[in-house]
Amino acid sequence: MLHSFLKRMARLAETVQTVFTLRRCAAAGPKLGVKGKRSVASISGVCIFGMFALFQGILACADETNRIVLIVVGAEGESVYGERFMAEATNWQHAAELGKARSILVGADHETNELTQVRSVITQELQKADEEFWIVLIGHGTFDGKEARFNLRGPDLTAKELGTLLQAFERPLIVVDTASGSGAFLQALSGTNRVVITATRSGNEQNYARFGEFMALAVADPAADLDKDGQTSVLEAFLSASRKATDFYKTEGRLATEHAMIDDNGDHRGTPADWFAGIRVTRKSTENFKPDGFRANQIQLVRNAREAALTVEQRQRRDELEREIENLRGRKREMQEDDYYRELEKIMLELGGIYGAAGGNP
Repeated sequence: MLHSFLKRMARLAETVQTVFTLRRCAAAGPKLGVKGKRSVASISGVCIFGMFALFQGILACADETNRIVLIVVGAEGESVYGERFMAEATNWQHAAELGKARSILVGADHETNELTQVRSVITQELQKADEEFWIVLIGHGTFDGKEARFNLRGPDLTAKELGTLLQAFERPLIVVDTASGSGAFLQALSGTNRVVITATRSGNEQNYARFGEFMALAVADPAADLDKDGQTSVLEAFLSASRKATDFYKTEGRLATEHAMIDDNGDHRGTPADWFAGIRVTRKSTENFKPDGFRANQIQLVRNAREAALTVEQRQRRDELEREIENLRGRKREMQEDDYYRELEKIMLELGGIYGAAGGNP
């Protein structure tokens, strides 16, 4: 627990490119502030308090029943695909169980009213608490150049209808569409406080996509934890699954027919996995689009003990503060150094307080 806390705080320090890390928060460091020239010790005090509280407190996991994972298994077409799709669904159910989230499976019994069931679940969850709502689409997709569809038994689910169903959602939303041609869903679903992952970059990649098989395993796989904080984020799972899909085509000596995309900044464009080095985007678009990935790296299906100890409100505020740090980092060159570090200190003090309060929960 102490190790994972230090990892997350160290990652924040790297994000803002400060010359110190919180692993050495008791040591002397660069001066912060303006008039008083306060040292890093003023931040360190709260950080140390938070670490000892986490170490000493009895961490009780919060009730996670408000987190829902809707797993939709579409029409298989051929029996071989049906077996693969159900294996993926089973892996997602297992991950949800590990993450203390409630899974809802549609399509396992070859129902003919799958679209009605999907509509019903989404409508019910629209009115509920603001914990995460996950939608995982497993199956085949089609795209005729105008309309993208996820193939169900009975009427298909179109990108337009799913976008309309989710339009009023304000709670955190994660959509993982592993179907062929799923890239066409990204534009319809992208929005604020959402992570949208598609197995393909466009609707025109319509061959069977293997990304979904790897994603279903990666979401709960400790080996996919790139920053070693004891949990695998949505971004890390996406990167791991994308890498394994790429490796599959290379090993088979085949031309890749799928290129997964992730969108979490609401710009309807998405970012491919090969733009990342570790968990950071290292390439810039020619049109200077804002990169994706930061929000997705804040969300995990299977949380470590320290993360699970946070309340919904604490987690939301923590995520807001981390986004403030990211925005502050983007403004660093425009700011006076003392102003930059004063704002950074304020944020870090509140972050330390959140972790300290969580660690002290009975």
